[in-house]
Amino acid sequence: MSKPHGRNAARKIEGIRKKFRWKDKGYKVQALDLKVKSDPLEGSPQARGIVLEKVPIEAKQPNSALRKCIRVQLIKNGRQITAFCPGDGAINFIDEHDEVVIEGIGGRQGGSMGDIPGVRFKVIKVNRVSLNEMVKGRKEKPVR
Repeated sequence: MSKPHGRNAARKIEGIRKKFRWKDKGYKVQALDLKVKSDPLEGSPQARGIVLEKVPIEAKQPNSALRKCIRVQLIKNGRQITAFCPGDGAINFIDEHDEVVIEGIGGRQGGSMGDIPGVRFKVIKVNRVSLNEMVKGRKEKPVR
């Protein structure tokens, strides 16, 4: 039996390739736009939200610490997410019902970073003032 050749063979191979592209995870995620659909920020780099509560999260093995995080309800879509508060004593500048700005924490493929399980976001502003500036003592938290 001889191999197919010519134009028909090219079409056949093209059809097979099209069919098996869906086995590739990267292609599937891109084609179905899953990155934006599953992302609470809906593809934007930052989002505003309201602080619901402060929650300590245990670090993964071999570390043992309580990482200071907060539960935030996003204003744009009402989704609730957990965000990390970076900086020594940063959690003390954040109270319930404060307005915060969050962004991705910078883990691999939009995932969590380091030893904080399931936390993909970090706080960058509290009541429109940089959290980093407050931690360093350059600015004070405004009274709302």
